[in-house]
Amino acid sequence: MAKDYYEILGVAKDASQDEIKKAFRKKAHQFHPDKSTGDEVKFKEANEAYQVLSNEQKRKQYDQFGSTADQQGGFSAEGGPASGWGGRNDVNFDFGDLGDIFGDFFGGSRGRASARQQKGMDVETEMQITFEEAAFGAEKTVELYKTVSCDQCSGSGAKKGSAIEDCSMCRGSGQVDQVQRTILGQIRTRAVCPECQGEGKTIKEKCPTCRGTGVDRANKRIKIKIPAGINNGQSIRLSGEGEAGQRGSIAGDLYVSVRVKPHSEFQRDGDNVFSVSEISFSQAALGDKIKVNTLDGEGQLKIPSGTQSGKVFKIKDKGVPHLNARGRGDQLVEVIVKTPDKLTRKQKELFEKLTGSE
Repeated sequence: MAKDYYEILGVAKDASQDEIKKAFRKKAHQFHPDKSTGDEVKFKEANEAYQVLSNEQKRKQYDQFGSTADQQGGFSAEGGPASGWGGRNDVNFDFGDLGDIFGDFFGGSRGRASARQQKGMDVETEMQITFEEAAFGAEKTVELYKTVSCDQCSGSGAKKGSAIEDCSMCRGSGQVDQVQRTILGQIRTRAVCPECQGEGKTIKEKCPTCRGTGVDRANKRIKIKIPAGINNGQSIRLSGEGEAGQRGSIAGDLYVSVRVKPHSEFQRDGDNVFSVSEISFSQAALGDKIKVNTLDGEGQLKIPSGTQSGKVFKIKDKGVPHLNARGRGDQLVEVIVKTPDKLTRKQKELFEKLTGSE
């Protein structure tokens, strides 16, 4: 029975070469015999299908013969007649730009970055700021004990005056070829050079301070600009302020998680600020103008007559500035009518008169 290569890879008959390649990559990862989900038969079938469909000439011939391809004799790896598609035990792999798939399986890859291309480690820290600093921004300083570029060798890892030469094993490429035997036959892969760890360079005499790593550990003070409107739990990223990379590699990043101290008077809800003000019975009944504290200082709030306890008033544009945008939130003020706990005789008489007149 003829094999449906499109069905094996799970693609449509008009699939593009890019779609075919992606489908094969997925199948190869799924069915490789070294994985827990491995299936040697399906792995071979997927490779067989890819060898035909990824080649324009073979694909045209396959599409021409359709389901009778086996009866027509199939095609060899070169696209000519063969004894049959399914009858061969050997599998001819054409890695092309798929080396990254099999490099993951067999320990090497043409696309694997060398050590000199690897960033230093990222660093995470926390910083506590006030409510006002979170609202309006600030400039702070944090001190970290971390990996920094070695001062003695300027990060090269070489002793002053010592030569830095091409690695004799990989001849400066940072990679070496390896041939490995697998259940599918011999596979040639490319791996990071064990002599220079992928850098392509070797040092005659190492720096005595960093011992050839190009990095040292030291305290470093870093200035941090807190943006206006930042909220509790949000982070600031400082590119290149993390751990230094070895031998001049790119440094990692610093992530500063912000912790905002609670305020004695204000609470934050998004970019709005919430506060509470107390008013007297007479102010609630007759109306008044009261003083309220805002993030910008003291302000005024008009209390209309007949205001009930728990009423919330809005003071526009007195909240927190929007993060990385124009404008501000509002301040929401809840008024609480304060019940006096001690009344003078005259006050009692006045309240009694008010009660009698209701």
